[in-house]
Amino acid sequence: MTHQLDQLKVITTVVADTGDIEAIERFKPVDATTNPSLLLKAAQLPRYADLIKKAQHQAETLGGNQQTLLDNMTDHFAVAIGQEVLKLIPGRISTEVDARLSFDKTATLNRARKLISLYESAGIPRDRILIKIASTWEGISAARELEQEGINCNLTLLFGFAQAAACADAGVYLISPFVGRILDWHKARDNADFSGANDPGVQSVSRIYHYYKANDYKTIVMGASFRNTGEILELAGCDRLTIAPALMEELEQSQAPLSIKLTPQNATSTQERWEITEAEFRWHMNEDAMATEKLAEGIRNFAADQIKLEQLLLSS
Repeated sequence: MTHQLDQLKVITTVVADTGDIEAIERFKPVDATTNPSLLLKAAQLPRYADLIKKAQHQAETLGGNQQTLLDNMTDHFAVAIGQEVLKLIPGRISTEVDARLSFDKTATLNRARKLISLYESAGIPRDRILIKIASTWEGISAARELEQEGINCNLTLLFGFAQAAACADAGVYLISPFVGRILDWHKARDNADFSGANDPGVQSVSRIYHYYKANDYKTIVMGASFRNTGEILELAGCDRLTIAPALMEELEQSQAPLSIKLTPQNATSTQERWEITEAEFRWHMNEDAMATEKLAEGIRNFAADQIKLEQLLLSS
């Protein structure tokens, strides 16, 4: 019997939730994802010191005010990390737009186009990149335009069904519903048994998956932010799962049989296609305390790590 990670790879595209080159070399995922928190960790590793120096030089050459310098520095560093990762994987790297732009559609569009331009200038075609954007109404609206330009997007910090419906309606390439953070919210308020199929994060992703497949949406569902391997096993068969190295290691250590939980053929949903309006989106988010609170918290945390990354790059 092969270990569970290899069993999972047969039925689900496994994505590395890390910017750590050594972990990517070891676990051999198809795709990889990064975010400001992961880039902050990567920037503190000695092996990336040369990339930091290069990003600093590129930003200084471009000039501009202090914030422009910081923006250029972090963007060049993110793209440099992405280039290193792409040498090791056959698929795509997700690179995130500054979370502080989450409520500014125009600024998000400009930053996304800039990141794609940096990759293309380095000889990396856009079909190997996913631009990560927070699943706000403004972010989803920006993604709609970017997809029409051939820039594929990964809509992140997704917690509620209204967000998922809006992303599908916008023709977004991929969404990243956050399993573990949904569980965190419920565990903080209830002592119920949330193991296995009772996990509210698992239930949320399963509902989205069934809705997409039953209504023939092409948007890829990629479960993210796992707290334990049990959540991963309950979503086996999902289009993609982005998994941290520690949990991939746990899966490698088990040879227990893995069952397929999700398949397009068995997808059912009572919810028909929902062409959700902005007013409907905002109302349903307002009614979903968990999604509203976790989205706001996620944006704040990513923005805080973006600032820490800027400070680290500036002082290195």
